[in-house]
Amino acid sequence: MRSGAVGQGSNSAQVRQFNERVILTLLRRLGAASKADLARHAQLTSNTAGQIVRELEEQRLVRSEGKRTGARGQPATLLRLDPEGAYSIGIKIGRRSLDALLVDFSGHVLERRRLERSFPLPDEAVAFVRESVMALRRCLNRGTEHRLAGLGVATPYNLGSWQRELDIPNSAYQRWNDVDVKAELEAATGLAVFVENDGTAAAVAELFQGHGRSLDDFLYVFIGTAAGGGVILGGDYHRGVNANAGDLGLMPTLPSRLPTAPRPRGPYEILLTRASLNALIRHLRGRGFPIESRRDLEPLLEQAHPAVGEWLEDAVDALVLPVLSAVRILDVPAVVIDGDLPRPLLLDLIARLEIQLGIASPESREPPRLLCGSIGREAPAIGAAILPLHLNFSPSRDVLIGY
Repeated sequence: MRSGAVGQGSNSAQVRQFNERVILTLLRRLGAASKADLARHAQLTSNTAGQIVRELEEQRLVRSEGKRTGARGQPATLLRLDPEGAYSIGIKIGRRSLDALLVDFSGHVLERRRLERSFPLPDEAVAFVRESVMALRRCLNRGTEHRLAGLGVATPYNLGSWQRELDIPNSAYQRWNDVDVKAELEAATGLAVFVENDGTAAAVAELFQGHGRSLDDFLYVFIGTAAGGGVILGGDYHRGVNANAGDLGLMPTLPSRLPTAPRPRGPYEILLTRASLNALIRHLRGRGFPIESRRDLEPLLEQAHPAVGEWLEDAVDALVLPVLSAVRILDVPAVVIDGDLPRPLLLDLIARLEIQLGIASPESREPPRLLCGSIGREAPAIGAAILPLHLNFSPSRDVLIGY
């Protein structure tokens, strides 16, 4: 795991604060670590790391928790983020659902709210967020309200676009493309709002609570109503110039062979048209199943209906070119795949994709290692909730925001 603390050559408050944030970021990724672990990863002396830890304990941001067993010598005391150090609310604004989560400083979900709604309009989403924030704030213990670090929001950028590819029935949905989500939600809630692409937000969750605790570099893929993803490089998430890094859903692929798929405007299609829950719902409807809600879909997924298998084969075929292209450009060793799918179906997709990537990989280039994501359907909302906690205490921030 790579880090970048500033050494002990300066005793300035700025350097001390920077190193405190390096330690907090390390603990968010490692989960638990000893002072020696932190000193090594942060490239600090043991004395400096120990002093920083003591100051963070006094601020109630870090706490001791148990001893490491099974190693030689004196058992080391393990340190973790103090769950009561701060709190955050995460929101996912999706095309088929709205989610709200309250998490503590360690990222543990304390309370959740969910509204299943196909293609909600901006006014509906803002009302849901306003009501959810009020309800979730009431869950905080008295005297801890000031420790609410902000509101993180995960949402697809250009939410009202790709109406043909995603079968969006309401032309009014295009209004989303003109909405300033950050400004609207800050006005509605009075909180500092951090907005991120939903694929990147899900990758943030995997970075801090999943495979990112042992992997510094990977491509992240999330299969939900659409398809998206994120990029983890050097132990940090990479946003890109337009905050769309890793957006696999818009990468070109070949047209679908399913008779239920829309015909492309040219020789290529985009991935979200094929490898997405929306494509699955479209195919099932074309096969005669009246899918109107998640409740209608789940029995078919659990039964592994043959029509689901048809979509699965087509989705895997669609993923091969975008995944291999992204891996060759980024030169990362692994791809983490997660999504809003039952775990057995997701594992089946990964196993099939692994075979196809092996066939498609050229001489002298090994296919990437495929890993099943650790979080599941809540990954975008959890990543959104982590954002205020991470960014308020990140080494790259000049000041603490809203705290």
